[in-house]
Amino acid sequence: MKKLLMQGLLASLCFLPMACLADETLDNASQEELKALVAKGDTGAMLKLASKLADVPGKDAEVLKLYQQAADKGNASAQFLLGFRYEQGAGVKKDTAVAAKWYQKAAEQGDVNARYFLAGLYLNGDGVEKNVKKAMDWYMTASDQGDAPAQFSLGLMYDQGDGVVEDDAAAVEWYRRSAEAGYEAAQHNLGNMYAQGEGIAENDALAVEWWRKAAEQGSVSAQYQLGLAYAQGEGVEKNTVEAAIWYRKAAEAGDTNSQNNLGALYKTGDGVVQDAAEAVKWYRKAAEQGEAVSQDNLGDMYYNGQGVEKNLAIAADWYQKAAKQGNAYSQYSLGRLYLDGEGVEKNASTAAEWFRKAAKQGHASAQYNLGLLYKQGNGVKQDYAAAGKWYRKAAGQGSAEAQNNLGVLYDEGNGFLKDDTAAVGWFRKAAEQGLAVAQYNLATKYAAGRGVKQDYGAAAAWYRQAAEQDDPDAQFNLGELYAQGNGVAKSEAEALEWYRKAAAQDYAPAKEALQKLGG
Repeated sequence: MKKLLMQGLLASLCFLPMACLADETLDNASQEELKALVAKGDTGAMLKLASKLADVPGKDAEVLKLYQQAADKGNASAQFLLGFRYEQGAGVKKDTAVAAKWYQKAAEQGDVNARYFLAGLYLNGDGVEKNVKKAMDWYMTASDQGDAPAQFSLGLMYDQGDGVVEDDAAAVEWYRRSAEAGYEAAQHNLGNMYAQGEGIAENDALAVEWWRKAAEQGSVSAQYQLGLAYAQGEGVEKNTVEAAIWYRKAAEAGDTNSQNNLGALYKTGDGVVQDAAEAVKWYRKAAEQGEAVSQDNLGDMYYNGQGVEKNLAIAADWYQKAAKQGNAYSQYSLGRLYLDGEGVEKNASTAAEWFRKAAKQGHASAQYNLGLLYKQGNGVKQDYAAAGKWYRKAAGQGSAEAQNNLGVLYDEGNGFLKDDTAAVGWFRKAAEQGLAVAQYNLATKYAAGRGVKQDYGAAAAWYRQAAEQDDPDAQFNLGELYAQGNGVAKSEAEALEWYRKAAAQDYAPAKEALQKLGG
């Protein structure tokens, strides 16, 4: 999603400081000299005196009076400043309608700041009837005077389709004019347009170039995106040290994305010296601002006891905060805690609720666990068809456990018509991912010739893969094949070896087989 900025719009305005609006020959005049000139109707002196008094406590009324006097005499700068006071409610009751009136007077005299602010009032329908055409006209006149904030605002309107037909190419053009004038927000957004290829050919290197300009001016969003570019190696050579530098700048300014990502670097030791406690510190800063991803990460740190003393109750609390914001990872983790009674009172029904929330968002492990609860009738009414539905969703995302369990449902005819061929297909998918129980199940299918042509050699190969992962069923059955010479050369020694491995796991049939063979 495009990240758009509307920040720093006042930075280039002449009235900061206000003295720039007055005659520079008055800079060294004393207040008494200025008052004397004011008495003679000198509007420049009125503005200069107002600027000297503006920061003096209790002088708001006098400042306002000076602006009013100068404005009434037709001084455009005073008209703008008077309008600004009314818009902001600075020293006077806020009244955007009055502000609009004074902006209009100043704008008609060519005051660029008034034109910019008047456009904003028309765009938002604040103090005047909303009129996008008038807003654009005033932004355009200010832009023609080289006003970077106005150029940026036009770019933003075209970018967002705010009152105009969305036009990314036009947005790029206005952003560029503003950006080339050094306007930070425009530099940031122009970088975004290059990164996303909107209104211009995608170019990550140019995106980085514009983000860097904005970042060096203090744009927190640009600092974050520059850090992300370095972390991912997009538009610039991957450099996690540089990523950490830019993340830190933005993180220290309170940017939650940067705080989270800096925490992640400290957790892994990528670009910084690994420090779990420092990771916790940055995750916490973002989490306390309501950043769900960081709340989830902080929950993980408490759950695993990384950088902080292990505390399942606190982990559950952070997961809860993120889960309520819709974070699927925390919803799954919270479900797991309720299922096992870790940090919370054990409650399979509540576990099912949280698994369901995460499952609906596509979380594969949650889909698998919800399927498991339906198969077992644990926390929900037993429903093999529902179990199959959720297993299938997880299996489609590559969950080996779900693929195996879906195969079992087909094998047993629970929730579906019994289908050995379908069972074999799902067992194979899971077995090829290295899941021992699926390798064993597939081997039994080959041995029995159910859903696949009987093949003891294939059965032995799959039993062996599961047996080498210490699956006692597979170890025993592989021993049986060696004892009988099915699919492998008959070998009592090999049979004994596999029986012993299974017997060591207290597998009763293997113990009986050993007794028969005297092993």
